[in-house]
Amino acid sequence: MLQTTVFFPSSRALPLNINHRIIFSRGRGCGWGRGRGSVRPNSSTSGSSNTASPWSTKPVFEDGILSVDGNDVLTHVPDNVVVTPLTDSSAFVGATSQTASSRHVFKLGLVRDVRLLSLFRFKLWWMIPRVGNTGSDIPVETQMLLLQAKSAEEATPPNYILFLPVLDGEFRSSLQGNSSNELEFCVESGDPAIVTSQSPKAVFVNCGNHPFDLMKESMKILEKHFGTFFCRESKQMPGMLDCFGWCTWDAFYQGVNPQGIRDGLKSLSEGGTPAKFLIIDDGWQDTSNEFQIEGEPFVDGSQFGGRLNSIQENNKFRRTTNKEGESETPSSLKDFVSEIKGTFGLKYVYVWHALLGYWGGLLPNALGTKKYNPELRYPVQSPGNLANMRDLAMDCMEKYGVGTIDPAKVYQFYDDLHGYLVSQNVDGVKVDVQNILETISADLGGRVSLTRQFQQALEKSIATHFQDNSIICCMGQNTDSIYHSKRSAITRASDDYYPKNPTTQTLHIAAVAFNSIFLGEVVLPDWDMFYSRHEAAEFHAAARAVGGCGVYVSDKPGHHDFEILKRLVLPDGSILRARFPGRPSRDCLFVDPVTDGKSLLKIWNLNKYNGVLGIFNCQGAGNWPCLEQVVPVEVSAEVSGKVTPADIEYFDEVSGKLWTGDCAVYSFAKGRLSRLPKDKSFDVALRVLQCDVFTVSPIKVYKQNIEFAAIGLLNMYNSGGAVEAVECFSHNSSSEIHIKGRGGGSFGAYSSLKPKACSVNSKDDEEFEFRDEDDNLLKVTVPATTSWKIVLHY
Repeated sequence: MLQTTVFFPSSRALPLNINHRIIFSRGRGCGWGRGRGSVRPNSSTSGSSNTASPWSTKPVFEDGILSVDGNDVLTHVPDNVVVTPLTDSSAFVGATSQTASSRHVFKLGLVRDVRLLSLFRFKLWWMIPRVGNTGSDIPVETQMLLLQAKSAEEATPPNYILFLPVLDGEFRSSLQGNSSNELEFCVESGDPAIVTSQSPKAVFVNCGNHPFDLMKESMKILEKHFGTFFCRESKQMPGMLDCFGWCTWDAFYQGVNPQGIRDGLKSLSEGGTPAKFLIIDDGWQDTSNEFQIEGEPFVDGSQFGGRLNSIQENNKFRRTTNKEGESETPSSLKDFVSEIKGTFGLKYVYVWHALLGYWGGLLPNALGTKKYNPELRYPVQSPGNLANMRDLAMDCMEKYGVGTIDPAKVYQFYDDLHGYLVSQNVDGVKVDVQNILETISADLGGRVSLTRQFQQALEKSIATHFQDNSIICCMGQNTDSIYHSKRSAITRASDDYYPKNPTTQTLHIAAVAFNSIFLGEVVLPDWDMFYSRHEAAEFHAAARAVGGCGVYVSDKPGHHDFEILKRLVLPDGSILRARFPGRPSRDCLFVDPVTDGKSLLKIWNLNKYNGVLGIFNCQGAGNWPCLEQVVPVEVSAEVSGKVTPADIEYFDEVSGKLWTGDCAVYSFAKGRLSRLPKDKSFDVALRVLQCDVFTVSPIKVYKQNIEFAAIGLLNMYNSGGAVEAVECFSHNSSSEIHIKGRGGGSFGAYSSLKPKACSVNSKDDEEFEFRDEDDNLLKVTVPATTSWKIVLHY
């Protein structure tokens, strides 16, 4: 076996021992500061960056201790740990070993008495959050670690320390804690032939007093340094994100068929929430499965042994004979896609495929696949993955093997597949099972190199064939994939939606919200499908409304709750999507909203003219996996929490110069409007699986001392997403406020004065309702048109 030893240049790596301290600092003329016994790199090695620094204090490595604002974060830092300056505000941390290996576990130091949030892979494919206070609370396969250090004074904002394990050459790193409360990092190549004795840039470290700024600026620094991925803000977003969609998976599973799709699209359209986006999920491809024999009992998991015969559709979507009974079968996939687009007004039709074609890859020696030189390989998981939760799909692929495309032929495969799909009038793809590459990378250059090769080929093919950047990535939450995402703009952010499992509903919402802290800087997190007719339907619907994501269901035909759907979907099939990935509020970052028995989950976002805040009671319905001991916690019938407009980050982007400092806060669940100063809070009490959505709009002072705040469509979960413009015009002693928006229903606003008159779409003297003695809520009915304009006369 050919063995490759990877050497890293060490001229920029600084050994860290008890005689040295290294100071990260921010200030005029400050960079890497020299202190007593310190090591200071010269300007040629310290790097430079135009990125604004989020640092507010001086994190210090001294005498084997990393401290922030006088508080120890890491102690007993080993002598073999090295620090490589990156910018004035950041550095890489790594370590050296006496031996060369394809996998190392290095110690970084003790972690005690902090608040911490880990995002870790509990399965090969998926991450979940974990909170704690010591190193032993940090799970294996942690891909993001955020610490909150105590401030020296209570009035001082807390400091946050971010650890991001990254890709160091051909090695991928992850974090973990041990029973001695030591923080460790693991580096591995995935190929026994790719070895090293050092990894000086395994972990990126940064610090600041604003957690979301810290995350954003850190990812921008890494984007510039590595050049292997791009942040979300620079990526083209596919058009399907603003359309209501339907996915066939939970409606039919692999039994999907043309007539079922017709029935589902018809029932959604007739109910007033037409799908404009469709995903034809697993079940349309030409596959075979030697492990499923007709007439024999089905073996659970055997479906993951199926392999792709060709890039074409199967006989359900392509008529092969003119036999009686096949009249409902379309002549081709193109014929069917064209039919449903014409009949139901679909704008986008995506189809599903796995990264290697199908779950079990390509069928070797099949006429339609042999030109891609598929080779049967048996996946091998890393010790880190095996330390967490087993997965049925992975276990079966290890058993049945995967027909792996020759890396030299992978672009040809994607080019052929996507070119064929475009010829069939298909608009995009959902690409699943992406993390499989890390398990089959031995003798193929290692996991980092193999992922890079496949990711580049995939994105090149998408760019060539789908002009709308039309790809949804799935089962690809390892950092190998994340840090190679240059074009892909959407990634599934959690394990599957499981409609039949009541214990996973709350976990799903919490997992996506927390994972979005990290994933949301590189991609727009996808929240997956859900059933609109389900005991947790409103819980999921409200989460999508504040998630800033695409909205699609997987209802069985005729099984819909249109009352819920119409709070998400406009009559034209569009949605009111918030601007950013929905993330937990700052005071939720280090609490467990699923199992601590007392915390509500708050998810914030912004629209163009206001903010939105979703409140969810996730307690008492399920437990996080991979907990060694689950301590029973008594959960009250209701959980209460404090909510404030200040929970919404970056509110100044919508408040503007005319802001009074007060907000109009509208509760969707109660239909109640309140006026509240931004820094004041109010109590919210929710039962298990209950939620509420608050639209928070800045009250501004216009001419004639009119105080006004547009709420939006009161009949929609994300009411404020309907508001597209607010302007004030004055004429001597009178004023007009013009509001433009879209969608039909009841428009609401806070107004300190009762308007003299109201017009809608140039129709004068339209009726309106004004509750001046109650909450100053102004209501105007607007028609269900593509756009509308209200003029309020004062």
